[in-house]
Amino acid sequence: MSDSRNMRAPGGNHEPETHDEQGNPLDPTPLPKIDLRDAHAIRREIAAVYRDMRAGRIASQDGTRLAYVLDMIRKAHETAGLQDRIELLERTIDRRRGRP
Repeated sequence: MSDSRNMRAPGGNHEPETHDEQGNPLDPTPLPKIDLRDAHAIRREIAAVYRDMRAGRIASQDGTRLAYVLDMIRKAHETAGLQDRIELLERTIDRRRGRP
């Protein structure tokens, strides 16, 4: 017999948890949005995860995973910013050379 909590969703992901280990329903209240609009905000969130790990509010394994994902978001943000700056420089150079 299969436990529905161990079923996998398409793509190999676990189904969202709806009950805790004792079978009690989880609180459906959505989490507050996290500010990830720039590198400074991402750095603050990584620091918050670190503080939560140090204080024991989240397991170090979970915190490490969160920090890893936050670092990937930071890298993507950094890459997009650099790409925008390079494109602006290229357009400026092309205009000075008389190219459309």
